[in-house]
Amino acid sequence: MDISLIGRIDSNNAAAVEKDILAQLDGANAGAVTLDAALLQYISSAGLRVVLRLKKAYKNMRIINVSSEVYEILDMTGFTEMIPVEKAYRIVDVEGCEEIGRGANGTIYRIDQDNVVKVYNNADALADIQHEREVAKLALILGIPTAISYDVVRVGESYGSVFELLNARSFSKILANEPDKLDWCVSEYVEMLKRIHETLVPAGKLPDMRETAIDWARFMQDHLPEAAGKKLLALMEAVPHDDHMIHGDYHTKNLELQNDEVLLIDMDTLAVGHPVFELASMYNAFIGFSELDHEIIKRFQGFDFALAQTFWHKTLSSYLGTTNERKIREVEDKARIVGYTRLIRRSIRRKGLESETGRAEIAYWTEQLLALLDRVDTLLFNANELELEAAPENLAEVQAFVEERLSALDCPPKALMQIGVAVEEIFVNIAHYAYQPEEGSATIRVEVDEEPVAVTITFLDHGVPYDPLAREDPDVTLPAEERDIGGLGIFMTKEIMDDLAYEYKDGQNILTLKKKL
Repeated sequence: MDISLIGRIDSNNAAAVEKDILAQLDGANAGAVTLDAALLQYISSAGLRVVLRLKKAYKNMRIINVSSEVYEILDMTGFTEMIPVEKAYRIVDVEGCEEIGRGANGTIYRIDQDNVVKVYNNADALADIQHEREVAKLALILGIPTAISYDVVRVGESYGSVFELLNARSFSKILANEPDKLDWCVSEYVEMLKRIHETLVPAGKLPDMRETAIDWARFMQDHLPEAAGKKLLALMEAVPHDDHMIHGDYHTKNLELQNDEVLLIDMDTLAVGHPVFELASMYNAFIGFSELDHEIIKRFQGFDFALAQTFWHKTLSSYLGTTNERKIREVEDKARIVGYTRLIRRSIRRKGLESETGRAEIAYWTEQLLALLDRVDTLLFNANELELEAAPENLAEVQAFVEERLSALDCPPKALMQIGVAVEEIFVNIAHYAYQPEEGSATIRVEVDEEPVAVTITFLDHGVPYDPLAREDPDVTLPAEERDIGGLGIFMTKEIMDDLAYEYKDGQNILTLKKKL
């Protein structure tokens, strides 16, 4: 039963108010009492005693539509701890306001020069708002620059969170209106992305994106051929738990430039997990959703599909720290597997199979997913690894990849040349002998130690077991007519590197070279 509290409740009228309320409640359901304080202007300790006696008699009583002034009284006296109390929310009209962001859970509008409001899709969004406030505060404490909501308002039939974003501009708007700032946007965007992914979150504070992705894969078992469905699920399950932060909806409308400071917004999707899950949502935002209808990206981000493709490719290249197209495609393919899985599930759950457009999208995404599952065996990736065919013509690509990894170091020219020689000798040796007469792949991993500064380069292949370090060194003191042709490559590598090690493990030749700088 709803009871209205009106005007003032103080020492002068508290007894009369209590008597009137009890008369209204006589015979009412004791488990469903709501005090509506929309018209309550003032309450003293005498009025609080009335409320307390009612609470003791009606255990499930709540108070709604409480003004800020009355709420402060209830809060300071501990009533908000023992009685569910809901504030009265000021009403905000977003009709005609600029839309600056749209996500899975809501839309962000600029309501004036200084403020924006995020309007939630869920009409009963107070729990969602509280969750977003909590995770945004957590992110800020952990060093991620973000805006914190300072007010909750009513917007139509739903609720909204109000944020101060003074004269802020989204990266989408900058890209759409200032194309000369493309590279600047990429740089700032990737810097923030790395900052997010380097942030370790205390256990249990955020949802685990891995578990969500596994649920997507389970859903897909009824919509893929049996073998493909099983492989997809196995790929998701093989991704290890990771307590590093991911945003979950990281696109250019959720990055704002305010007074030369870059802020991350729309934090309700914050989670923990492997970066492949983040890259998947990014791929969808810039490419996946718009592959069959390029107008979608224009409506969503405000720029065209060609710019979206360019921005995505530059972002992935910068994030991985390489211009190697093979490496970029490798990681993109892994992200696409997760991304298409999410798109297909989302469309099916939204009755996509019941429309011609939806069926066409699902068929296209499914075709792409099946092709990717045929050639991808893990969703994990290492930006410091390159896998390619062990063929002599790929030497230049290997050398360029190693040099990229060393570019951030103040590597002396002599050491740089020596590392280049060693890389050439080992890779060419693998290319010529590891798989002959068949073909196979080799993986090159480059790792840098900071204290002391050293470079470790590891070569892995699945060729015939062979320990090049066991080979006897050539006698370099012999005259030319007495010396054998060959054998100098491994010898030079031994001489110019500080440490070499070989092992055969899990069907792989593993040769490790180390050079101190």
